Amino acid sequence: MLNDEALMTDVRNGSRTAFEALFERYREPVWGFFRRRVADAGRAEELAQDTFVAILQGARRYEERGSFRSYLFGTAYNVLQADRRKAAFRATDPLDHDPIGDSTDPAAAIWVRDAMATLDEDDRDVLMLREYEQLSYQEIADLRPTPLNTVRSQLFRARAALKAALETTTPLAVRTTDARR
Repeated sequence: MLNDEALMTDVRNGSRTAFEALFERYREPVWGFFRRRVADAGRAEELAQDTFVAILQGARRYEERGSFRSYLFGTAYNVLQADRRKAAFRATDPLDHDPIGDSTDPAAAIWVRDAMATLDEDDRDVLMLREYEQLSYQEIADLRPTPLNTVRSQLFRARAALKAALETTTPLAVRTTDARR
């Protein structure tokens, strides 16, 4: 089995089979990336398709400077940002999906989803790139063109904002300490 970088090199050289292998390998993770960020599942599918079209169209310019995974999610992030710029002129719906995926406790999932929805868009994005897409700090820095230490600071602030949002919205049944103390 070829690694991602070798497959992308083959795509750059015109291999349809290599592109199909990458598509099959990353179709679900890319869709999940968008699904956690847009309210409509159909729109998430469209953005995922746009990402793979962009990968295919830009294949000739691909240079193996980092992992293919970072390149792919960087492209997905750029597609998302372009879509958000377009959406700025039309009404947007609030986040109405579960960013933590399938949970055995629906109340906890709703609680976290609601807390995530209160975060600033940049805080939510950087947190999701790290926690849900499992990108390294360096990969996040590369795809957002931001210095590594800035990513660390942004993640610290985003986690603090999420913690504050969770604490202020914690259902009484979930609290583990007396709130009067």
